[in-house]
Amino acid sequence: MNTDLLSVVEWSRAQFALTAIYHWLFVPLTLGLGIICAIMETCYYRTGDPFWKRTTKFWMRLFGVNFAIGVATGLILEFEFGTNWSNYSHFVGDIFGAPLAIEGIMAFFLETTFVAVMFFGWNKVSRGFHLTATWLTAVGANLSALWILVANAWMQDPVGMTFNPETARNEMTSFSEVLFSPMAVDKFLHTVTSSFVLAALFVAGVSAWYLLRNRERRMALRSMVVASAFGLFFSLVTAFTGDSSGAVIAERQPMKLAAMEALYDGSEGAPLVVAGIFAPAGERTDDRTAFRFKIEIPQLLSIMSFRDADAYVAGINDLLYGNEAHGILSAEEKMERGRKAIGELARYRTARAEGDRETMAEVTALFDPSTAEGRAFLSEYFAWFGYGYLTSPAQLVPNVPLLFFSFRVMVGLGVLFIALFALTGWWLYRGTLERRRWLLHLLLWSIPLAYLASQAGWVVAEVGRQPWTIQNLLPTVASVSRIESGAVAVTFFLFLAIFTALLAAEVTIMVKQIKKGPEGEEI
Repeated sequence: MNTDLLSVVEWSRAQFALTAIYHWLFVPLTLGLGIICAIMETCYYRTGDPFWKRTTKFWMRLFGVNFAIGVATGLILEFEFGTNWSNYSHFVGDIFGAPLAIEGIMAFFLETTFVAVMFFGWNKVSRGFHLTATWLTAVGANLSALWILVANAWMQDPVGMTFNPETARNEMTSFSEVLFSPMAVDKFLHTVTSSFVLAALFVAGVSAWYLLRNRERRMALRSMVVASAFGLFFSLVTAFTGDSSGAVIAERQPMKLAAMEALYDGSEGAPLVVAGIFAPAGERTDDRTAFRFKIEIPQLLSIMSFRDADAYVAGINDLLYGNEAHGILSAEEKMERGRKAIGELARYRTARAEGDRETMAEVTALFDPSTAEGRAFLSEYFAWFGYGYLTSPAQLVPNVPLLFFSFRVMVGLGVLFIALFALTGWWLYRGTLERRRWLLHLLLWSIPLAYLASQAGWVVAEVGRQPWTIQNLLPTVASVSRIESGAVAVTFFLFLAIFTALLAAEVTIMVKQIKKGPEGEEI
């Protein structure tokens, strides 16, 4: 493998990570704030109180700024699959393209059709039709997220497909398996509900800013009521879906689980490390040498992963070197089996070039899931296809400290947000929230903390599955386009400048709009 190819892989990964991180700065607020605007407009529709119309229009204005910039970054992200990851796109285009096409045809058009009515239809259409347009815009944004997250979940747990050796592509055999896989269901619910939490914190934080400055008191307090109830409910749902996601990861992505828990040696009744101080990288070879200091809860990792206090949780060393007692193959064995599968595909190509139909039929039978021979080959060899492209078992271990701390940042902040919403709701009920200025300040600062937690979650999800673009089937090193690394490097810095400018523009516009406040006199 030449140095330029490695450079292309690293630059392509960096560019995609950059785009995804910036894009995800805008998406969560869109998903949650759209629903909150719809709830507030529903209050206006039911009461006819012009206060709710004024309040809805204010939050809708902030939603619009965020929505526009999120669309721009999202389009660039999708184009990168074709420009930088053409081998990946060829390998899975028949599956990965389907949910993205549905997202574009159904969800995105639903948003764009009704968003104009939502923003410009006040006093031009009936109140009922305008409310419907607002809800459909919010639902469309979340449907858009559904299809993208289904596609992402398939990359982390490829199901509902078969491999066609003639085209060297994976082809979908069951749309329902792709859509309703445990990974897809948990990923959608956890991601969307966490986005609702972020939006609720945004509304609560901005409202706290008004209360601290004794402005827009009624709007701020009513918005706080909506945000605290909405946020508390979905923060609890997020915790539940996070727990469910952890169980799926334990089953489908054991290396991700081992890395994010810094578990080097597997064990029955595995403890959960709450916090720890890592030893230097060269010293981390087993559980004894991984930490200088750690606080752990006995058996909790086994309980959370397999709902059994005595369950065996595989560690990094088990997954690298194998564990015969627990039926875990070594990485070397998987790599050998992956090379066998790649070799059969190469044999098919040679046979096709030579017109050897007998060999072509023989290889085709190996990839046929309807026969016993095919099922055996697919489960014992093709299941490890991607391992055949790796050169060392060490490539299978993601960045352990990054995952360990990202996961704890996400979970720790999630617990903090539950407490914040509960306290806010309680003191709103008691009518004493305005006297708790420390809480108002904390709510204001929770806005950047919410974004930190959201980004930490994506670090766990995406860094944790490295080196794979498709779990076990295709590593990043075999996914990239054959292009010059310099071209990717140039676009990386170009995108960095553009996205930073867009982010600065959004923050500037948002701050100006918040300082300006709702239109018209305070009601």
